[in-house]
Order: sequence, then structure tokens, then C-alpha cells
Amino acid sequence: MSASTLATVADRGRPAGTAASPEVVRRGAGAGMGRRRSGLGRVLRPLGLVGVIALVVFFVGPILWVAWGSVRNGGSFSGTNYDRLVHYGAGLGAYLANSGVVVVVTVLGSLFVSVLAGYAFARLRFPGANLLFVGILAILMVPHTSLLIPLYIWLDRIGLGNSLLGVALVMVMYQLPFSVFMMRNSFEAVPYELEEAALIDGCTPRGALVRVVLPAVVPGIVTVALFAFLASWNEFVTPLILLSDGDKYTLPLALVNLVQGDWGMIDFGALQAGVVISAAPCVALFFVLQRAFVSGFTKGAVKG
Repeated sequence: MSASTLATVADRGRPAGTAASPEVVRRGAGAGMGRRRSGLGRVLRPLGLVGVIALVVFFVGPILWVAWGSVRNGGSFSGTNYDRLVHYGAGLGAYLANSGVVVVVTVLGSLFVSVLAGYAFARLRFPGANLLFVGILAILMVPHTSLLIPLYIWLDRIGLGNSLLGVALVMVMYQLPFSVFMMRNSFEAVPYELEEAALIDGCTPRGALVRVVLPAVVPGIVTVALFAFLASWNEFVTPLILLSDGDKYTLPLALVNLVQGDWGMIDFGALQAGVVISAAPCVALFFVLQRAFVSGFTKGAVKG
């Protein structure tokens, strides 16, 4: 029923010389606005659907194309691309193991330092805490490639040059500013009364941290671990500068050597297979941990 119809019906029922009630006026205006909104919604809904489909095709299309090309060889389905990748250079297993060592050390080191540092910044009060925290965040403004040459010289002097452990320690350093920021905000989002109640019940400060506070910041921990994994798994420049032994190359370095090829020839089939293997852990981890990742990222980034 239109707004004019509602007004006409209301006019018939009221005495002459009296004005329409505000309620009748609001009903008529609301009905008119509702019709306009529903008409606008019918127009925008198909456009939004088309936009979503376009974004899916834009982002997922290349991934599907690479996956399709990795199992095609000479116009037929075949696993020869993966077979050539497995036997390339030092072997796919060696490159995956090297990347795994860097990832494990980076994730564990980032979590260990950021959890303790974030808890200290959130709960403890000491002189210069805010200044120190700002100094840690300021590292984010320094391009990490500008630090690689000094780090290369320093690692070589302490016996960690051309080693996976040295690469992992550098990656931990890169991750610490963001990780400390996330964990500090995650701890601040936990009410101190929970920890205080645990202390009153007889928990030591370490026991309260492990049994009460850490379970409450699991989403933040997952977020830090996922970011550290993605950064160390896909890092290319740092291993390229710090590693000189081909047998210690990580998977991204091996794929770049595969792109360069022999005598200018590029094995695109094996390269596509390597891209699929490199992307699979990242996609799988995100789908498994996406709920905790989104929750931890929003809580840790907004609180401050």
C-alpha cells in the first residue's frame, strides 16, 4: 500500500478540521522508503553477485590454471612434471626439509620471544616501557634488505654463515616487531581480574600465565604463528643472500633456479608443479586456522 493510500484511509476516519497524527505520517513515509529500498536492493543484489564472481575468477583462476598445467604433459594427464621436480637438483625432499627447518625455528622463536615480551609490555610496569615498545615498532620502517649485508658479516663471524639456523634467526628478527605488537594487544584484551583470581587461588605468576592467560590469547598466538610461517616459507631474498651452498637452498630458491633453466630452457611443467607444492601448505593452513586467525587479528589489532 502506497503512502498516499495510507493517508487517504486515515483521512476518512478522522473528523474534519483535525490534522493527521504523527504515527500515520511516519507509517506513510516508512512505507515509501521501504519500497524504494527494496527496489534498490533488487538492482544492487545482481551487481554484487557479479562482482563476487569476478573477484573469485580473478584470484582463483590463476591457481586453477597452474594446478591444471602441473598435471598436463603433451596434451594428456601425467605425473611426469612432478617426477622431474622430485629429481631436480638436490631433490625436492632436500629443499622441503631445508624450508621446514627454517619455518620451524622461525615460528617457535617468534612465539617464544613475542609471548614473553608481549606479556611483559601488557602486564608489567617499568621505566621506559612505552619508549622501548615504540622502538621495537620502529624497526618495521627499516627495509629489511638494507640489513642483510651487515647481518651476513655478523653471522659469518659467529659461525652461522651459510647455515639454515642463521637464516631462521634473521627471519625471527624480521617477525618480532609485528609479533610483539600482536601479543601485547592480545594480553591487554584479557581482563586482569582473571589472572588476579588465579593468583589468589594459589597459582604462581608463571602458573597463572600458562593456565589462565595463554588459553585466552590462543587466537593471537595462532595469528603470530601463521604470519611467521607464511613469511619464512615464502622468503626469497634472505636465503639468497645468506646461503651459498646449493644443497641448503630453500624451496623458493630452488624454483627460481628452475625458472632460469639450462641453456635458457625453462621447464614450465615442473615449475607449475613446484608452485602447487609451495602453495599447498599455505592454503591448507589458512583454511584450517582461518577462524582463529581472523579472531586473533581483529582482537590484537583493534585493542591498543
